[in-house]
Amino acid sequence: MSVSAFSPARFPGSISGFLQVVSLLSLLLLLFKAAHFYLCRQWLLKAFQQFPCAPSHWLLGHKVRKKDELQQTLKWVKEFPSAYPRWFWGSEAHLIIYDPDYMKVILGRSGYGLLLLNGPTWFQHRRMLTPAFHYDILKPYVEIMANSVRVMLDKWEKLISQDASMEIFQPVSLMTLDSIMKCAFSYQGSVQLDWKSRPYLQAIEEMNNMFFSRVRNMFHQNDTIYSLSSNGQRCKRATQIAHHHTDQIIKQRKAQLKDDKELENIRKKRHLDFLDILLFARTENGSSLSDEDLRAEVDTFMFEGHDTTASGICWTLYALATHPSHQQRCREEVQNLLGDKGSITWEHLDQMSYTTMCIKEALRLYPPVPSVGRELSKPVTFPDGKSLPKGINVILSFHGLHHNPKVWPNPETQPLIPALLRRTKVRCPVLVIW
Repeated sequence: MSVSAFSPARFPGSISGFLQVVSLLSLLLLLFKAAHFYLCRQWLLKAFQQFPCAPSHWLLGHKVRKKDELQQTLKWVKEFPSAYPRWFWGSEAHLIIYDPDYMKVILGRSGYGLLLLNGPTWFQHRRMLTPAFHYDILKPYVEIMANSVRVMLDKWEKLISQDASMEIFQPVSLMTLDSIMKCAFSYQGSVQLDWKSRPYLQAIEEMNNMFFSRVRNMFHQNDTIYSLSSNGQRCKRATQIAHHHTDQIIKQRKAQLKDDKELENIRKKRHLDFLDILLFARTENGSSLSDEDLRAEVDTFMFEGHDTTASGICWTLYALATHPSHQQRCREEVQNLLGDKGSITWEHLDQMSYTTMCIKEALRLYPPVPSVGRELSKPVTFPDGKSLPKGINVILSFHGLHHNPKVWPNPETQPLIPALLRRTKVRCPVLVIW
């Protein structure tokens, strides 16, 4: 009597053989990963051999708590000249750069959006969007921004009357989002007075948190594994919300431009708003921007136009709050300038010299964009002769640069002294709000 292939008598052998195959494949995969880890680590060690750094664990890298990140960076900036390798784990390391001459080499070399674009595409979009920031366009925006600030302050007045402390980043973010929506995207409503934009702000905050969380987790570097994790799912939902917000802004403006009266208003304008420039733009071959390019540019300016500006404003208020004498002098300068007018104008901006210096010094101490990452597409050689091969990731640390003793004398103990900004030989770039 023959035995069927599906007979229970044959199951133990089949299962055993299957387990053996799985075990063999798992062992091969483990050996492959171990070899890959070893080769990557050896390549990075060789690439970074000219750059000293603090001791790190061979697998876990430099173990730094999230809350100690910036302070540890400043400690290493003092200890290591120009740059140092930061090991996130055994086979992942970036070179942290905070020397202006090193940065010049990286930034002088020619993702999506102007923030991330490369080569010809970057130049094309830069040339296309430059008119959106002409002084004649920015002048009327001052009144729009002042009105947005007034809405925020009116809401604060009610809270102040309750004699309660408050966290200001969210209301400031709403104010800056309100401003950028009206100035750059022809938005007619008020972001601060309705709740439609709250999910977008929460999504941006979630994406920021998820990004830094992912960078620190070696198991989340694989896109497939990350997409299956709870953090990956949260990041996906936040991204969808952010993209939906952007798509709605573009869709709404496209619908408005179908109206003949709106088109007539556009023709009367000497300069177009940011979004209108994108919608009317034509590439070198005569075609309009793709939906992907449109979303990329709008995403970039929607995010950078409100989030980093809100961060800069909040840190400036913090710096002034911790230095009451400078705060009082700024207040007196603004009050003397405005008098009974009560609202700032374009002409006032050049007359607030002391306040401007305090803002710039606060942005030096607390840069809203503390760092920017780049992957080298070609080998580089720095002015001191040190070099890096193609494929290395570098992080341009503006926070480290702004606290670099080679650039700023006594950078951390110098308490908000605007006179520091009068130095003519300072090589440090200054971030300007709008």
